[in-house]
Amino acid sequence: MTPTSLLAPLAGVRVLSLALNLPGPAALLRCRAMGANCLKLEPPAGDPMHLYNPGAYAELHAGIEVREADLKTAPAQAALHEELARTDVLLTSFRPSALRKLGLDWPALQARHPRLSQVAIVGAAGERAEEPGHDLTYLADAGLVPGTQLPPTLFADMAGALMASEAVLQAVMQARAGGGTRVEVALHGAAEWLALPRNWGLTAPGGAVGGAHAGYRVYPCADGRVAVAALEPHFARRLAEAAGLPTDDMHAPAAHEGVAAWLARRTRAELDALAAQRDIPLHTLAPEAPH
Repeated sequence: MTPTSLLAPLAGVRVLSLALNLPGPAALLRCRAMGANCLKLEPPAGDPMHLYNPGAYAELHAGIEVREADLKTAPAQAALHEELARTDVLLTSFRPSALRKLGLDWPALQARHPRLSQVAIVGAAGERAEEPGHDLTYLADAGLVPGTQLPPTLFADMAGALMASEAVLQAVMQARAGGGTRVEVALHGAAEWLALPRNWGLTAPGGAVGGAHAGYRVYPCADGRVAVAALEPHFARRLAEAAGLPTDDMHAPAAHEGVAAWLARRTRAELDALAAQRDIPLHTLAPEAPH
């Protein structure tokens, strides 16, 4: 789904992207949704995303101008700098050493295009920016890969894309105050940001949203599963009353057992109707697929 916005804070702003795969294109798509004029330059081999998921590539690049450019050649370099002369923000996802080889490191860009800003997506910040990595390794480093199953989506990449589009806004605001600036966005840092609720203990086994509260769990029901999020006192009270349980302590073992037993006897249709009738936040799910 293409993101849309009633506001256009980047209207009139030109963003040029050299970033491939997922975080850069996803960030560019959000910039376009905020009104930016977006151009992406791809190498002759194209973006790898086009090879392993053409549908995702098409959705990520809807409404974005894409041109081929072999930046290892002098003509393409000249064309790039012509574009940069009228660009507000350059979006990259190369390692720092690769940018230096292309003459696109920040000192070189500043000297040649003083009004240009750069948002540099890297794997990890600072000295670790040269380390190889991917979404999975950043999540693992942040402690977000329990067991051996792959995460259900690319959390670090998509969180990094959000942070990169936010960084474009920051760069534009800074430029208006006085010249171009460079903002670094680390995907490892995005994973660490997502891990903060766990670090605070919120999602630990004894935490309010880690399973300690009977109103915030995933339970089996008669024909599937149900994700219950009746955390606030008024929601928890409605859940307890519907289940015929005491409403005073949703952390007690009896509350967990009572809610589980009550839900196990209800179908998804019954629970959907109950949620609408009593204003209880829950979402029913099909049975878990076998691994």
